Amino acid sequence: MDAASDLNLPEDTDAELLALLTLRFTPALGPRRIENLRRHFGSAQAVLGASLTQLREVPGLDTKSLSAVGAAGVGVRAQQELSRAREAGVQVLGRGLEGYPAALEALQDPPAALWVRGADLPQEVVPRAVGIVGTRAASDHALKLTRQLSGDLARAGVNVVSGLARGIDSAAHQAALDAGGVSTALLGCGVDVIYPAENARLAARLTLVSEYPMGTRPATHHFPQRNRLIAALSAGSVVIEGDLKSGAMITATHALECGRSVFAVPGRAGDPLAAGPHRLLREGAVLTENVSDVLHELGWGEAPAPVHLDLSPEQALVYAALPETGAVLLDDVVSRSGLNISEAQLALTMLGLCGLVDERGGRYLRR
Repeated sequence: MDAASDLNLPEDTDAELLALLTLRFTPALGPRRIENLRRHFGSAQAVLGASLTQLREVPGLDTKSLSAVGAAGVGVRAQQELSRAREAGVQVLGRGLEGYPAALEALQDPPAALWVRGADLPQEVVPRAVGIVGTRAASDHALKLTRQLSGDLARAGVNVVSGLARGIDSAAHQAALDAGGVSTALLGCGVDVIYPAENARLAARLTLVSEYPMGTRPATHHFPQRNRLIAALSAGSVVIEGDLKSGAMITATHALECGRSVFAVPGRAGDPLAAGPHRLLREGAVLTENVSDVLHELGWGEAPAPVHLDLSPEQALVYAALPETGAVLLDDVVSRSGLNISEAQLALTMLGLCGLVDERGGRYLRR
């Protein structure tokens, strides 16, 4: 049985996808060299069938690259990878083939292949999607703003894109899902390797995208690469907190290079985590305080109507007792609400189930 039959791939794309993935696994060939070869010969299949003399005609290839094309065992690895992905319910998308997102063509070096677990990726040149990025060590204020902004974007039909990291990323994904929307996570590892591990349940509800093969472990140098995909797959990127050398700033740089909008949330003067957004604001980023700032800049209309909370009298008292920012103890909630401990605990539990309140180390805060 041939590879196409074994993988159940459409006959008109299977050979090209296998050839493209073979090039992806070829040592010394990065995205740009693969695309140069594909364009020169017309297809990845033609590249693998080219002679050494023909390969030498392609600009930008050194001796090491030339000798690596068609290396023994690489095609077998490509077939094995496609089989492994199919068994896991993962799509492998090849550049130039059906399903590959046009938005990535805004990059200087779109990946030759993508691994996708979840929904199909949008095909618009500029998707109705917004990236939300920031620090892992986010302040309570930043987390609250992230949840509000992400939830409002989701209610406006916008796909919230981020990187599944701790802090701002996780809050953005979770809030979009809680609002009944969709969210996409770009990973610095394989789509079957969830990092950080505590986000496994969250990841199961997201569309996961990676340019790394199945089983790839997270590595420091993968994450800056991942950030360029967040930027390209979004119409704009919002930086909420981050220092001058943060991954969020890398995302903003890539967004500008892709011709996308950059949004920044102002922070406190002198706060190192506000340094990144403040520099972006000085350089012309859109000052962002709420969802209307984003929707208006992108020409996507008005913000959705505020959600009216249907709370019991006790829940309303407890919710009002929680400060706009920061977390408080149960004793504070009891004192401010006028309820007894049992009533306050029950109300806090119900508000938590509704996604309105978080409990952290015995302290409670609004989401």
